[in-house]
Amino acid sequence: MADYLADVKKFASNVDEEAVAGIVRHLGIALRSRDASLVSCSDPTELARVRDGYCRKKLALPDSDDAVDAALQSVCEKMKADRTKARVTFYYLLAEHYGKLSLFHKKK
Repeated sequence: MADYLADVKKFASNVDEEAVAGIVRHLGIALRSRDASLVSCSDPTELARVRDGYCRKKLALPDSDDAVDAALQSVCEKMKADRTKARVTFYYLLAEHYGKLSLFHKKK
């Protein structure tokens, strides 16, 4: 968990630790595979999968594909210095962009 937090802190200030933990829980077993734990910004199929699977389903975004794709590109640009874009960090930055971090808080 500390590694995920440290990576998110490279790109975001005032990190919501509960949201990071929730994203880790959401991704679950996928994080065990190195390939699945990373996002490739140069792969259009990967970005479409993130848009359709994460942005549409989990974040429930009603925005047009073009608007969501622009947000994906914005996160890619923000993380461009990092060759290995961690999926947890990528998803956190998207959720933060859309104000949806609370979706990952544990229900009380």
